[in-house]
Amino acid sequence: MKKLFLFFVALSLSAATFAQTKWTTDPMHSFVNFEVRHMGISFVNGAFHKFSGTIEASKADLTDAKINFTVDVNSISTTVEMRDKHLKSDDFFNAEKYPEMTFVSTSFKKLKDNNYELNGKLTIRDVTKDVKFNVVYGGTAKNQQGGTIAGFQASTTIDRTAFNIKYDPTGMAVAKDIKINLNLEFAQAK
Repeated sequence: MKKLFLFFVALSLSAATFAQTKWTTDPMHSFVNFEVRHMGISFVNGAFHKFSGTIEASKADLTDAKINFTVDVNSISTTVEMRDKHLKSDDFFNAEKYPEMTFVSTSFKKLKDNNYELNGKLTIRDVTKDVKFNVVYGGTAKNQQGGTIAGFQASTTIDRTAFNIKYDPTGMAVAKDIKINLNLEFAQAK
């Protein structure tokens, strides 16, 4: 009887160890920023203030992570209202017709130490392209409420014209390359 009990305890611990873990973004401690060269001489910074993301993984090193992320295009802010309105127009995002940008991971590879490579499908407007992010995994900690949190920094550069963003196709006034920087904190589901 004791052996049977120990078997069930071991089985329960094994299932708990390899159970699927879900994480969701903490919007109070997360940021989605971008940077683009203007007129070839300066840079314009901006951010999206509404977004959500999930990570599902069963491995402690997260190499089996499935990551989904959605950004509300209407939450764009460059601190200049006229520019923000233009960015929401059909010249750029067409936020009325395409209110969300989405990212769905295809792989999350550990490179060295806390550096990872995140590959996936990014959809902007009506175009989906493969994108690679460089990721630094900050690790995990307990927050003030006793929950487990994880931190990540991710960056990539995309060509906006590849996503059917037609404004200034020469890139003379608004560069084609957009740098994207994400500072994200995820909370583990209880």
